[in-house]
Amino acid sequence: MARPRPEKQQEETKPAPAQPATRTVLSMQLRIGDRFSDETGAWEVVGRPYTTEGGKIVHARVQRVGQPASVEVRSWDAFKRISVRRATTEEGS
Repeated sequence: MARPRPEKQQEETKPAPAQPATRTVLSMQLRIGDRFSDETGAWEVVGRPYTTEGGKIVHARVQRVGQPASVEVRSWDAFKRISVRRATTEEGS
């Protein structure tokens, strides 16, 4: 006697659009396009980070999100970790 065919499982619904991944990175690992928030508001990195003081201080050009006229240079200790939102995820991490 033949067995009844198993019912097909319903396919899962499509996942929601990808949200920017929140990561904690060292200040030297900042990338152009990273966004972070502090007590003054939301900021976006618009320039590559560079170091001074023998690699102990990290600087990066940032601007307020959506306000290109508000460019500043921000500084952090090189070992400081910053919570950022990245639009792309890194492969292999």
